[in-house]
Amino acid sequence: MTARPPLQLNTLLTPCHSADVILPFTPHAARPHGRPLLVIGASTGGTEALKTLLSALPPTMPPILVVQHMPEMFTGPFATRLDGLMPLSVCEAQAGQKLEFGRVYIAPGNAHLLVKTQGGSLVTALSYEAEVNRHRPAVDVLFRSAANVAGASALAVILTGMGRDGAKGMVELKQTGAYTIAQDQASCVVFGMPKEAIATGAIDEVLPLDRIAARLVALCQRRVA
Repeated sequence: MTARPPLQLNTLLTPCHSADVILPFTPHAARPHGRPLLVIGASTGGTEALKTLLSALPPTMPPILVVQHMPEMFTGPFATRLDGLMPLSVCEAQAGQKLEFGRVYIAPGNAHLLVKTQGGSLVTALSYEAEVNRHRPAVDVLFRSAANVAGASALAVILTGMGRDGAKGMVELKQTGAYTIAQDQASCVVFGMPKEAIATGAIDEVLPLDRIAARLVALCQRRVA
């Protein structure tokens, strides 16, 4: 009879940090920039969901920052593959990139992706500090940073995924006036992350995946006008 492998305790004993270990929540500092900023979080099933969503967006979209839970060696090829499939320009994010319309910034595996202000512009930042919700990159970190610097200029989407990463970040975005969308259960591979975000009461709309792009376009047009 094959012996049962020993129980792996490392994962069970890993502390589950909040975004507080990376940056504080400073809603008083949020200053709408007039132009929208789109932040997206996803996990299990997210690679295909992101391909579907981003492919349906025009190249005139505002900057889009994405956290997809994915190992370090896969995020670069994933960004390259997406870049060849759609009108938007997609890259694996690097530190200090000025955010531009028509560009998508994918968080590198093993690094938190944040947005910050620099010289009056919004730029990317990376952090290699502790995991948040046992993830690095973590959706909550990206969402908190967007709440801090963009506030009501932000649009946020939580897609298919396991766990609750992004739920607290959605609450913080909503508190600063951002517009929030969650993918519906029927179109999710795993309804964990959207379900947890919806349960907070911080979600403005719950939509099937194939309707999210059109809604984002309409919201962006309204905010730019």
